[in-house]
Amino acid sequence: MMIFALYISIAMVMAAAVLNMYRLIIGPDAPDRALALDTLYINAIALIILLDLILGTRLYLESALLLAIMGFVGTVALAKYLKRGSVIE
Repeated sequence: MMIFALYISIAMVMAAAVLNMYRLIIGPDAPDRALALDTLYINAIALIILLDLILGTRLYLESALLLAIMGFVGTVALAKYLKRGSVIE
C-alpha cells in the first residue's frame, strides 16, 4: 500500500511540475516566472525524496539538499535582479 501511495505522489508532483513549466514559459510577467521557477525547484526536491523513499536508500538526500540550497540562492539572485536590475552592486 505504501508503494502505491508513493507512485500516486510521484504522479501528482509530476503534474505540478508540468503546470509549473507552463507558467514558467507562458507567465504574464517576470515575478510569475520567478515564482514558477522557485516552485519547480521544490517539485524537483520532492521527486528526488520520493525516489529515495521508493528505492529504500539514503543516497539521494544529499543531492536534494544541494538542489534546495541552489534553488534558494537562485531565487534570491533573481529577486534582486528583478528589483534592482543587477545582482551585485
